[in-house]
Amino acid sequence: MHAFDVLGDPVRRRILELLTSGEKASGEVSAVIREEFGISQPAVSQHLRVLRESGFVSVRAEGTRRLYAVETGPLREVDAWLERFRGLWEQRLDALGTEIAREKRERRLSEGASRDE
Repeated sequence: MHAFDVLGDPVRRRILELLTSGEKASGEVSAVIREEFGISQPAVSQHLRVLRESGFVSVRAEGTRRLYAVETGPLREVDAWLERFRGLWEQRLDALGTEIAREKRERRLSEGASRDE
C-alpha cells in the first residue's frame, strides 16, 4: 500500500499521533480511537494491521499485551518526497508573512496618526 493511501485515513493518522508520545498498548489506542471516531475494536485492529503491514508501526508482545510504536522509516520517506515541494510553499508563506507584517506596520502608523489629530 502506498504511504499516502495509509496516511490518507484520519483514523490511521490519529493512531500515529497517539504513538508519537511513545509505545502504547493496543487496548489504550483502541479505547481512544473508539471514543473519538465511534468505531468498533475490530475496526481499530484493522487500522493497526494496515499501519503494521505498511511499516508505519511496529508491534511487540509483552505477556498478553501488544505494544505499538511508530517506525520512522516510512515517515522519513514521505518527508523526502515532500522535500521537492517544500520550497514552493515556504516561498509563499514567507511572502504572506511579509504582507502581514506590512499590514500591521501600516495599521500602527495609521492609528498613531489618528491619535495625533
